[in-house]
Amino acid sequence: MGKTRTKTIGLDKEEKIEESKSIKTKEKKKLYLDKARIYINANLNNTIITLTDDRGNVLAWSSAGNAGFKNTKKGTPYAGTKAMEVLLEKMKNFKIDELKVFTKGIGPGRETALRVLFNQDYNINYIEDITPIPFGGPKRSRSRRV
Repeated sequence: MGKTRTKTIGLDKEEKIEESKSIKTKEKKKLYLDKARIYINANLNNTIITLTDDRGNVLAWSSAGNAGFKNTKKGTPYAGTKAMEVLLEKMKNFKIDELKVFTKGIGPGRETALRVLFNQDYNINYIEDITPIPFGGPKRSRSRRV
């Protein structure tokens, strides 16, 4: 009525599989950067952190959503710390001499992301807030002439 199949694996095949797994492990080369920039874009709904070289080419990025948070939890300070920790894991492949940090936005994740970055052994030379601020605001509407 019912057929059952059984597979027999010889010892030779198992030994070959174990040998091929040990060969595949390689060490990644570290990319040397003289100067790099970190942009922290923190709005009320999310925190996005980007690592660029001195010319502005994106090398690595992370966000609160990328760190595993969803919906309104992405806008919390804790999500900002986790987003920075994910980026720091990616930054282990880079050897960086100097860092410039640019923050943008009014979100709660920006201060905590900066604190996590300060606790690491990176040489931070420059910190700037590049949040756009309106100058003077819009013009007032003219009064109606009858």
